[in-house]
Amino acid sequence: MTAANTADGAAARLAERLLGMRANREIVPPDPKHSVRWVEHSYPSPVARWNYHPEYEIHLIRKGTGKFIVGDHIGTFEAGHVSLVGSGLPHDWVSDLEAGEVLENRDAVIQFDGKWVEQTAELVPEMAEVKPLLEQSQRGIEFLGPSAAAAAASIEAMGASAGLARLGHLMELFVVLARAPQNERRYLADDWFRPQLDGQAAAVVDIVLEYVFSNHAGSVKMSEAAELVGMTEPTFSKYFKRATGQNFSDLVRKLRLAHARRLLEHSDKAVSEICYEVGFSNLSNFNRHFLNDAGETPRQFRQRVQL
Repeated sequence: MTAANTADGAAARLAERLLGMRANREIVPPDPKHSVRWVEHSYPSPVARWNYHPEYEIHLIRKGTGKFIVGDHIGTFEAGHVSLVGSGLPHDWVSDLEAGEVLENRDAVIQFDGKWVEQTAELVPEMAEVKPLLEQSQRGIEFLGPSAAAAAASIEAMGASAGLARLGHLMELFVVLARAPQNERRYLADDWFRPQLDGQAAAVVDIVLEYVFSNHAGSVKMSEAAELVGMTEPTFSKYFKRATGQNFSDLVRKLRLAHARRLLEHSDKAVSEICYEVGFSNLSNFNRHFLNDAGETPRQFRQRVQL
């Protein structure tokens, strides 16, 4: 088989994969029996991928650990992670799995139309308290501490109830999120984040994220990512920046720093050991990037979070 035939075969397989993937503009079906949609997702799952939709989403991770991306923000999660994702904001949660492992009902997800909140507020003025929360969610919000725990309890209670009781738990959840103190919120994407997504772009990004998330602690090369999606490096670089709002190298750096923060918080490994474990080859370079990203050195971060 010639090199040309091999390349043609790879391109054909890629085209088949892209055509076989649903456009990642997720279609959220309405629930005629409820004001908002409550659903469970396992992982892996066809819907657990880089996607976006006009509905707002409240997301609870029930089990496992992993990495998540909301807009241009990359972080790590563990059980109890609660976030609110605004309308049209791309997002994905990727769990750390053993080969063949499946996390049943990993997520509990609430999705609702912003127009429903606006229309309800016209009849129920108290609902206006939710509007600023939805505006802030255009960046994505991760809730922390007691607010996250209270929100998780309300989300679970919603799934176990129906009728007025279910609606009551939703109102409880809105109260928790709308009144969460600022020190129990983490705003995620940058204000200026504006991706240019269509079905194929989202599918390409999904393939690249899978590659980066699986290899970030080792060798991650733009040339390999570009080859995966059948592009030259210059074309891929421009395409990826337009689709995600960030450079490929920035994505890799953010992921490595997010992994480092988790290790600094939950392990007693030396800073130098963590530096190399997350994929940096130079300690001074690691310290410089960490300081620029977090506003403090790795040692200062560890001292603060482990108090």
